[in-house]
Amino acid sequence: MSDNQEENPIVENVEPPNVKLTAPELKEIESTWLVVAKNRRVNRDWEALMQRHPENTLRCYEDLCTAPTTRQPGRVFPLKGKLYKGAWEYEVTKGDRVFYVPDEQQLKVVVYYAGKHPNSAPTP
Repeated sequence: MSDNQEENPIVENVEPPNVKLTAPELKEIESTWLVVAKNRRVNRDWEALMQRHPENTLRCYEDLCTAPTTRQPGRVFPLKGKLYKGAWEYEVTKGDRVFYVPDEQQLKVVVYYAGKHPNSAPTP
């Protein structure tokens, strides 16, 4: 099967350079939202994060698939300021973050950063 022929019809909404975010292999998730990485580098960083913290990234992935715009005080929240319009931050661990932009029209989440907590939030 070539890379262009995916089995899951929800994947058709993935446009280059976006790639489908690698899912944790621990269990099947009933996904409402399509979760993609902004590009291959972001997906590689996400995969490294999964290696370091499998339980936390599984919880993060489940939340992104089911309720990416639900605030969790201190853990999941929208970023403030014009530069970050529409962007959210997810605290995976004390030192690791995922930054993403949810699109409610398309039910699609674009993860644009996954990794160590940066000094200042990256822009989408």
